[in-house]
Amino acid sequence: MFSAKSLNSWTFLRYLTLSLALLATALSCYRTLAAEPTVPTVSPDYRIGPGDTLKVSVFQNDELTATLPVRPDGKISTPLVEDMVAVGKTPSQLARDIEKSLSEYIKAPKVSVVVTVALSIYSQVKVIGQVKTPQSLPYRDGMTVLDAVLAVGGLSQFAAGNRARLVRTENGKQTEIKVKLDALLNDGDMKQNPALKPGDVLVVPETRF
Repeated sequence: MFSAKSLNSWTFLRYLTLSLALLATALSCYRTLAAEPTVPTVSPDYRIGPGDTLKVSVFQNDELTATLPVRPDGKISTPLVEDMVAVGKTPSQLARDIEKSLSEYIKAPKVSVVVTVALSIYSQVKVIGQVKTPQSLPYRDGMTVLDAVLAVGGLSQFAAGNRARLVRTENGKQTEIKVKLDALLNDGDMKQNPALKPGDVLVVPETRF
């Protein structure tokens, strides 16, 4: 028969073995999670810009799959497709463009594009000046000045809404569009509610006393 001392030793060894097994499992899970980068979720209408990192996958063609950054010139180069313009496109739009280029080499290619690192300011709209919470907002298709103003909580007490302006940069050229926010918010003048574009900056100045 086993003595009480030997039983206690056996129980201790069983618990020790179980603890070590659990620890090994936990370490394995940790290493797996650490090795796999987290893929941020971006909206379907996210606009790709310089600094983003993309994973371009070609179905049943692993040799053509690549993870690569969007260059400062707004282009990417993948196997068989060089200098493809990526900036300003949604992931799905870029995937369709890559498919068109690959169709010269592959029959009916299926391409997916995933934004793994989203750093671009191209897909943002900034609202600065005399508003409740000045900030950068994610751009979405159909976004208007009114959408942006409501998203930042409206105008502050000292805002000169009718002297607001929309600063837009296109093709390296900066233009300003005057927007009368008081007329929009107080009188419902929808002529003062233009559609926004990625990269727009809405500036709301302070009232002159």
